[in-house]
Amino acid sequence: MMTSLDDVSAAFLQIYLSRSHDAGYNFDMASLSIDDAYEIQRRMIAARVARGEEVVGYKVGCTSRAIRRQFGLAEPICGRVMAPHVFHGNAVLNWHDYVCCAVEPEFVFVIAKDLANEVTDDQQLVEAIEYISPGIEIHNYKFWFGKPTLQELIASNGIHAGLVVGTERVRPEGLDLDMVGVGLFKNGELAASGIGAEIMGGPLKSVRWLANHLIRAGEHLKAGQIVIPGSAVELVVVEPEDRVSAQFTYVGRVEAEFPA
Repeated sequence: MMTSLDDVSAAFLQIYLSRSHDAGYNFDMASLSIDDAYEIQRRMIAARVARGEEVVGYKVGCTSRAIRRQFGLAEPICGRVMAPHVFHGNAVLNWHDYVCCAVEPEFVFVIAKDLANEVTDDQQLVEAIEYISPGIEIHNYKFWFGKPTLQELIASNGIHAGLVVGTERVRPEGLDLDMVGVGLFKNGELAASGIGAEIMGGPLKSVRWLANHLIRAGEHLKAGQIVIPGSAVELVVVEPEDRVSAQFTYVGRVEAEFPA
């Protein structure tokens, strides 16, 4: 039985590195506080950085009713976007690199200037965004410690495994992100659809939550970083040979292929 944050952190790092888990190790994730879960995430990310990865941005997870219903959870969480797991342009990916591979469409915001103070309105965010691109977030869609908990979602870095970023770049000024249509297609068939407003009432509200969450944690968004605010639709499971595309009205389209 694991009894310390060191033990749990080591288990999550081992899961990340090996994409497997020793069934002899068990732990009640719900017994952790939310702060404990973020500390486990911090330790795991630090270990990955020490191994050569790089934090290039942030993600917000569990932001839409569709995802919350799918997970059985009700609050947003913050995680890190990591290089070298960001792919630019349409991507061909190895399905076997992931565990229970699943994807979702994501707005990709690139930050133009540091946000070191609390953000109080959307106009501050619009002025701080360099551009928006279409994206596909890739997940290891597996909870290793029983039913989904907010604590495991946080500790696992939001089950985040990678990000595909499209080449289109649009400015946010004058764009009603709440009404942008979002579609996820699998093998040419529409698998899920929604609008931006389904992400915490709008993607900018999610980014504002993230900016202020980081400030309260002693961090802040920095120029050049990527932010993905969460998906308007549920996760869609991907099988070998599947081809998926995310399409956003006024923002663009990006594709990922998973050959066998």
